[in-house]
Amino acid sequence: MAALLEIRNLRTSFFTDEGEAKAVDNVSYDIQEGEFVALVGESGCGKSVSALSVMRLVPFPPGRIIGGEILLNGRDLLKLSEQEMRGVRGNEIGMVFQEPMTSLNPVFTIGHQIVETIRAHKDIDKQAAWRRAVELLELVGIPQPTDRMADYPHQFSGGMRQRVMIAMALSCEPKLVIADEPTTALDVTIQAQVLELLESVAEQLSTAVLLITHNLGVVARYAHRVNVMYAGKIVEQATADEIYHNPRHPYTLGLLQSVPRMDRVEGSRLSTIEGLPPSLLRLPGGCYFHPRCPFIVERCEREEPPAMLVTDDHTAACWQWNEVDIGDSTVVKSK
Repeated sequence: MAALLEIRNLRTSFFTDEGEAKAVDNVSYDIQEGEFVALVGESGCGKSVSALSVMRLVPFPPGRIIGGEILLNGRDLLKLSEQEMRGVRGNEIGMVFQEPMTSLNPVFTIGHQIVETIRAHKDIDKQAAWRRAVELLELVGIPQPTDRMADYPHQFSGGMRQRVMIAMALSCEPKLVIADEPTTALDVTIQAQVLELLESVAEQLSTAVLLITHNLGVVARYAHRVNVMYAGKIVEQATADEIYHNPRHPYTLGLLQSVPRMDRVEGSRLSTIEGLPPSLLRLPGGCYFHPRCPFIVERCEREEPPAMLVTDDHTAACWQWNEVDIGDSTVVKSK
């Protein structure tokens, strides 16, 4: 069965006075209909740029998509005109941005903004769009939705604003929603509520979700599959169960070890990944992770590893994948 979204050898760069920064470097992954997929990695690894590439919202200049394919139901989005792409955004792919207060217009009511989004893509009158907007606010758990339609963004809490953004992303019933770190600015309790909501409405509407996050702990309960990204590349891909119970890339293992655990010895310190991610303008030779890797061998400094098959649905771009010491560092996926 063909995937809903297929990304093949995608390359997106930013061209600066200092040189080319390869933000997305030959990245490939896919998402099936109704699937919840996570894209995980540290800040600056290219996660958000890959999402903006799918929406064709990479700012130019200095950014530019320079190669690859983005297939939505078999149609290459990179070959569409800007007018055709406007029909895809919101209608076929919805997006929830990281900070809702910067995405919502402060001078218009919530109701006006949702209605405007619906009418931009659907041929319905204002009254029907208004009723649909109220239904969406109710769907995402906002109390007294009819009354709240007249409120402005500053009258909502951070969690409620993010619910509004989810409602707007779902307003035209897209087949795919991209959630770009939707819980970053929220406290832990609200984070869980937002993710539960995203999972719930996605199941109700049979919508696929691409969740972008830097926290492997956040996606433990929700994701069906996980793509781990580092320095513009996908370094490990597998089902969520496989990632959490059998990580085969040292970077994935480092991310897992840095997640707080209830069974950790009292007073012990969290593990860290030593060093910093490399500058995309000055990438090291060989494996990009080798300056920070505890499993490094000489070959890692000279040759870039390809994605190697660990199992039928698990790949890891690491020369030492079969030497990675898992120990007791995995996070049990609770779903």
